[in-house]
Amino acid sequence: MFELKILSHFSAAHQLTMVAQKCENLHGHNWHVEVCVKGDRLNEAGVLIDFGIIKKYVKEIMQRLDHQFLNELPYFEKDAPSSENLAVYIASSLKEMIDDPGITVSRVTAWESDNASATYFPPA
Repeated sequence: MFELKILSHFSAAHQLTMVAQKCENLHGHNWHVEVCVKGDRLNEAGVLIDFGIIKKYVKEIMQRLDHQFLNELPYFEKDAPSSENLAVYIASSLKEMIDDPGITVSRVTAWESDNASATYFPPA
């Protein structure tokens, strides 16, 4: 099994509803994102998938989120734009972009600060 990791980032605002917590106030983060894909076979070039392809997909997803008020995006109408749900959104979006059935998203970590992150492991 092989796993590739791409690091990226975006800046955005959100507002969470958690009783009596400061996160109820509108605030922003400079999120750092780790995206991992996995597969068990290499292609003819000896790689799982070209890093450039995954970077392109991740960049497109980051552009959708960058400098947005996340609560206003359609995806987050039902689910709060928490770090956990951001990781799910990124993983789901990337899964739709990858057209090789032998490559899956293994995990996505969304860091909202230097010492706080959420990791999502999509079901197999």
